[in-house]
Amino acid sequence: MKVTKLSERLAKVAEYLPEGACFADIGSDHAYLPCYVCLHDDKAKAVAGEVNKGPYHSAVQEVRSHELADRIDVRLGDGLMVLGADEVQQVVIAGMGGPLIRDILEQGKDKLGRVSRIIAQPNIDARTVRKWFYDNQFCLVQETILEENGHIYEVLMAEKGEPGINYDDETLQKQMWLGPFLLKENNSVFKKKWQQEKSKKESILQQMSGSKQPDQLKMKQFQKELEWIKEALEP
Repeated sequence: MKVTKLSERLAKVAEYLPEGACFADIGSDHAYLPCYVCLHDDKAKAVAGEVNKGPYHSAVQEVRSHELADRIDVRLGDGLMVLGADEVQQVVIAGMGGPLIRDILEQGKDKLGRVSRIIAQPNIDARTVRKWFYDNQFCLVQETILEENGHIYEVLMAEKGEPGINYDDETLQKQMWLGPFLLKENNSVFKKKWQQEKSKKESILQQMSGSKQPDQLKMKQFQKELEWIKEALEP
């Protein structure tokens, strides 16, 4: 991947950043995203955070090669700990599992005082991230699902503010899992993902029902989730 042409998932993340963004890219790897954004927007500034030394040094070289060191600060450190208080207005965390993204946000909550927008691209378990948004006064305002190189990705954008809708418990659980905007759009990639998940759930339930001491509570939850998938896949 080159800075001049991002992967489709990172291009969508970049699209969710406002003009003149002052953002942190946590787990920046080679700093492709900050470089791309700053090359296309001369008002943008970024902090590229990386916890591993190898990618950190690669990011430093990438930023220098584009003569962007005055606008992109590459820092070595864990999660949001690379930031000062009230330093950025947007945070990007892409390419990690949902539980890790949640943990990074939770552990770095004191760095989010000035942050008005969070863009997350969880590789798995987007529900965990949606729930963190909901519990921490960030309102999910946009979602995208896309397929690239045989993998399906979800990109979530949330802005500071109370959730716009009051859900009953079951509706909330369903939308946390499937994604309220994705569920409404119900495009071909969404259908493909949940068709695959439906097959997995059915297989797991069959295995659980055949065990000597099935976990009835877990089976009940899986059955409910299978119902939600079937509802979402209805024509």
